[in-house]
Amino acid sequence: MSDGPAVSVVLPAYNEGKTLGEVIDSVRKTLTEHFLSHEIIVVDDASTDNTAEVALSRNVKLIRFPLNRGVGASRKAGVVAAASNVILTTDTDGTYPVDIIPSMIQRLSNNDMVIAARTGKKVTESWLKKPPKYLIRKLACYLSRREIPDLNSGLRVFKKDVSLKYFYLLPEGHSWESTITLAFLCNGHPTEFMSADYFLRKGGHSSFRPFADTYSYISLVIRTVMYFNPLRIFIPLTATLGTLGVVKTIYDWNVYHNIGGLDVSILLTTITVAILGLLADLIVITHRSHRDYSKG
Repeated sequence: MSDGPAVSVVLPAYNEGKTLGEVIDSVRKTLTEHFLSHEIIVVDDASTDNTAEVALSRNVKLIRFPLNRGVGASRKAGVVAAASNVILTTDTDGTYPVDIIPSMIQRLSNNDMVIAARTGKKVTESWLKKPPKYLIRKLACYLSRREIPDLNSGLRVFKKDVSLKYFYLLPEGHSWESTITLAFLCNGHPTEFMSADYFLRKGGHSSFRPFADTYSYISLVIRTVMYFNPLRIFIPLTATLGTLGVVKTIYDWNVYHNIGGLDVSILLTTITVAILGLLADLIVITHRSHRDYSKG
């Protein structure tokens, strides 16, 4: 039996001095009541308030960044420093419940990741974030061929050894959560979603940037799926271009009795995109086979 903690708790914090202490206390109390040995790692992302002092007063492991790097970088640093293979990470603004954490940890025995989906009876979220998050989530559902109730929840439990395989994909900003979710789903890792409440922030300010972060989310969703299943992108693109090319060619032949240069260009582009899609899929299959062979 291992002498290390059963759970490593990773708490990224940026100017969360008002709420960090309460989050640490509530998480620690919940884990202790369920007899789960644990360590708590606070990653201070160059806060300008008393975040570090609050962390030190709670007797936790503290990692401090000299420069602000982003919540994704904080989570990755905490995961690397964790002594347990079971990682629990949540936000430190008091928005996520802690009562479901023991159940999430228990369900990890049959999964590689368990995510708290913000679909409970009490969910409070800025109206500004809802439209882009909905569109991005629907795009992710289509590309991953999985129903995803919450793509970027900040509360999740996962296995460290599995997550380390995808660290090269994980960004340093807000889209860390979305990317690791897609990486697990697209690569066939058992992932479960649990319904959870979501409350108003108790302090600090959200660093979410509507336009910049939405663009980042979309590009990372597409990029992540390209790593694992590029045909989900290339097949619809090829079908769309091919349909457009055929329809325009038929129209031009019936109306003008000739095939124009644009018709030929669209059809050639369709063939090129199809070939690129097949090559991309071949590369992914070869990479996956090589990786599996290396493990064997």
